[in-house]
Amino acid sequence: MSNFTHLSNSDQPKMVDVGEKKITKREATAKATMFLGKEIISLFENKELKTKKGPVFQTAIIAGIQAVKKTSDLIPMCHPLLIHGVDVTINIVDSEHIELFCTVKIEGKTGVEMEALTGVNIAALTVYDMCKSVSQDMCIKEVLLVKKSGGKSDINKK
Repeated sequence: MSNFTHLSNSDQPKMVDVGEKKITKREATAKATMFLGKEIISLFENKELKTKKGPVFQTAIIAGIQAVKKTSDLIPMCHPLLIHGVDVTINIVDSEHIELFCTVKIEGKTGVEMEALTGVNIAALTVYDMCKSVSQDMCIKEVLLVKKSGGKSDINKK
């Protein structure tokens, strides 16, 4: 038998049974670092860029929130969850880069790492989509889980 929880004793895919687990407060934060370049960053005014498609960061934040809510539809072994809160933030770091964060909170029997990672990825992809008419030299450089609490193990990489 493998150590993967999503495989049965006969190595077939399965969704983990969380029925016997205790309900706990759970939280996860994922971070993405994105290269936009000086050309795009220079177009921002008051920490926002308004395009024909709408405000870039505000649209990306909404997309990230929607993605969190749809994670179990996208990733086969994720449980549908009653999300208590989602916070997506986007910051200009320097003349070429932005950082995106997605924090998800629940009280439940399973963690929200995949929801946080999905939210931050979709927010970054939305920024890319909204800015690609200016430059396609953008790059989502790094995506990682920076914080997780409430389950078997905690993570804090901040």
